[in-house]
Amino acid sequence: MATNPNFQPTPIREERGLVRVFDTSDEAEALVVQGLLESNEIESLLTNLDAPQDVLPGVGGVVLRVRSSDADEARFIIETFRNDQPAAEESSEAEIP
Repeated sequence: MATNPNFQPTPIREERGLVRVFDTSDEAEALVVQGLLESNEIESLLTNLDAPQDVLPGVGGVVLRVRSSDADEARFIIETFRNDQPAAEESSEAEIP
């Protein structure tokens, strides 16, 4: 495959047809997932729904969108990460009688 040294990808903010791959009411959770995607070289755009989270936290929610060409891989990464996490009630420490 030939590479073009002058190729400049379209910045994700200017990209058309972004695909929703994750949504939550918790902005911190969305930031963690965004970092997970970025660590796998998938650029994403975080968008607030309805209300700015810094003004009205918990109202509306947030959505992560990616380029359509990255959507399947992003969903797979998110699902794999979710399945690898221990359940909330599980503890890594031994119970003391």
